[in-house]
Amino acid sequence: MHSLTRSTLRAGRRPLLCTLAVTCVVSMSTVGLAAGASAASGTSGPANTTTTTADHQMSGDHMAAASNGKVPIDFDAPIAIGPRPALFTLSDNQGSWYDTGTEIVGTHSLAVAEMPTADPQDGLGAGAARVIGDGFLTGSKLLSTMNADMPHLTQDYAKGKTLGQMGVNIDQFLNLDMTRSTARQILPKGDARIGQIDTLTRQLDAEMANQPADQAYSLTASPSGAKLMAMVKDIRASMPLLPVTVNFNVGEPMTGQAHTATALVWPEGADGMPFDQAGAWKGSRTVQLTKPGLYAFGCKVHPYMLGAVVVDDPLTPGVDFGPKLKIKSRGMDVPSYADIVYQLVNKFFVITNPKNWQTYSATEDRTWDPSFAPAPILTSDGKGPQLIPDLDSFMKTKFHLPKPLPKADMVPATPGIGQVWFDTQMEKYAGKDKSGAATEMNAQTWKIERKIAAPDIDMNNPHNMWTDRAEKVIYQTEWFGHMLDVFDRKTGALIRRIDVGPSPTHVMTRTDTDQLHVALGGGGAVMELAPGATKIDRRIDVGSPDEPIAHPHAHWMSGDAKWMATPNVNLYNASIVDIKKGTFRHDVTGEFPIATGMDAASTKAYMADFLGATITCVSLAPKGKACVGDDGQKEHGKLIDLWDNYNMMDGPTGGWGGLPIQIAVSPDNSGGLVANTLSSQLGVFDPKTDKIVGYLPCDPGCHGVNFGAKKGGGYYAYVTSKFANVLNVIDIDPNGDGNPSDAAVVGRIITDADAATAVDDQVVDYAGMGGQGIMTVPLAYEGWVEHAPKNAINNQLTCRQRNPIKFQKICK
Repeated sequence: MHSLTRSTLRAGRRPLLCTLAVTCVVSMSTVGLAAGASAASGTSGPANTTTTTADHQMSGDHMAAASNGKVPIDFDAPIAIGPRPALFTLSDNQGSWYDTGTEIVGTHSLAVAEMPTADPQDGLGAGAARVIGDGFLTGSKLLSTMNADMPHLTQDYAKGKTLGQMGVNIDQFLNLDMTRSTARQILPKGDARIGQIDTLTRQLDAEMANQPADQAYSLTASPSGAKLMAMVKDIRASMPLLPVTVNFNVGEPMTGQAHTATALVWPEGADGMPFDQAGAWKGSRTVQLTKPGLYAFGCKVHPYMLGAVVVDDPLTPGVDFGPKLKIKSRGMDVPSYADIVYQLVNKFFVITNPKNWQTYSATEDRTWDPSFAPAPILTSDGKGPQLIPDLDSFMKTKFHLPKPLPKADMVPATPGIGQVWFDTQMEKYAGKDKSGAATEMNAQTWKIERKIAAPDIDMNNPHNMWTDRAEKVIYQTEWFGHMLDVFDRKTGALIRRIDVGPSPTHVMTRTDTDQLHVALGGGGAVMELAPGATKIDRRIDVGSPDEPIAHPHAHWMSGDAKWMATPNVNLYNASIVDIKKGTFRHDVTGEFPIATGMDAASTKAYMADFLGATITCVSLAPKGKACVGDDGQKEHGKLIDLWDNYNMMDGPTGGWGGLPIQIAVSPDNSGGLVANTLSSQLGVFDPKTDKIVGYLPCDPGCHGVNFGAKKGGGYYAYVTSKFANVLNVIDIDPNGDGNPSDAAVVGRIITDADAATAVDDQVVDYAGMGGQGIMTVPLAYEGWVEHAPKNAINNQLTCRQRNPIKFQKICK
């Protein structure tokens, strides 16, 4: 935990806004490499003929496939530097947000590329030289490289099973046949090293037969492995690898919104990294990957949109992760065998493969058994190369999978008050192209009573919602569109829509005027709308003209209507807005602030720092000191570390947080929660001390957090998860002593519709999935709850719940 000062935190916390100019590297220019490579094949041999762009005219079928964002398995994209480029088409489609047009064990977002070598046997010709190595792999070559042509492997997992017991051809399984083939192609005919590599790979075959498939094997300690890796290093010293190209396409018909392709993980020493852009864009961007290893990219506007490329040197055993990896978080530069790498790999395969999402039942226990690519991975522990024989087995052993999923039928003993509204953004419906619905749960019966998919308007990825002072409407943002929708809360009927700007994220109302504030995740402002969203009243900028675009995400409004705080993901700071004046100041945060909560008295804001694994406390008053330092003294700002129990090399020693998203503080200030996507845990913090006091279990994609009133007094926190069809109910202070250290999960409720649920369309896939923004009716927070209309539901609120801050003066 650290104190924040303006001077110490501004340094080094500006985002890296590198724009890569695509150039030919010297080696590629020299040999005059042409665009494209041979069509995918099941062999590891080179292209048999020199190719040029003229050889790759699109047929009608190819054109149709390309327009749908797919790359036919026999088609080489005609525009590239070197062999076949990888293509990511960014899309609104669930599970295919970064679509390669290929599939590896259920994910469409993982590309595998083979780094080429210029053929030493081929002299400089008339404009084109032959290369050895295919670039982006497709078809049977892709499947064999990743062992994805053996689907039974992900189903036959058994802890400690040896490679010999798996019944596979070890030579092919570890890609050692590819090592030999590559050596024969790049080394001069008659070179003694060809025979030596043949002998060493076959010796390594024999060694590996008795090694557990789920455990890394040290090649440094292996007699044959150490010699083989030394020989590979010697060969590469005189025959370097050439880059591979990755293209990113953003536009219709796959998406109507601007996105980014921001490097999150890359091998140490890779040129042009970290690849990033000054803001979200439409069109095409290109980057060259110059080192073997793991690269990962994400969208800053929609952070669960992920793509990855494994760039392989075919001369080495397995598929390369690279010796060391840089991670765009906390300045990490770690050996590729570090625990943090596999925490991220775990989440990548869960997020990008819908078959890996957790599907609970309300009536029966189930088992969650996610699949990972059963590929051999060449990694390093910092001392030398480690070969993971089977990534699928390794991940299941490391993360204690398969995992039992008890039936989700736990309801709180004490009812809540009113309704809980949340977005099930991933649900697919029969009557519309775009995903998602607004879902209503009765907090007294714990039943899902309504889903609004709005097929008539093709509502596009609903993300967050709020209600008006009279509780008559639901305001709903469309995150992958431009629209804010207004629905009748009781009937679900659409009242109106209004275009507010790119990728609207969160919406809240002012407590004094009932006007709406809508943050533009794809823009640089918050839009203020008239009550009922009848018109736009004002644009409130949260960045300056001389800055990159802010891309604010989940803002929060103060109950006294003085302040609004926006987390600016592209600026790595917060904007504290004087609501009435429409002016702002920037304050420092951790890395990639994404969501905001405030204490009950509206004296300080809490920002969840998505890439920093921290919570930033910021005093709202310009010279205020509302945050509590570790020594108990008041400070303007503070970083609360979520990694006190986490070591990036060795893993967790207790509860921990990572990739934190939504954050909220209970209306009575008894406690707060932050949802962590990486660790699938809820961090519990005390706003009176600004310290973490515990962690609670959550589900994959742990995301939305908000508080609602509990019948008889106190508060429940309601928590959604993007990749599980459950809603968790947390009692933040069960014994009512104001200390949240005893916070507990008291409910787990299925988010699917049932036979009694009112619906306007038929769900056809991902039922209950995509839990995102969440709120309650009545709104329970200071400034809003006082104005809640009197009715049979709201009359259940206690005097203290009606007056969370002033209850001592008002309630007798």
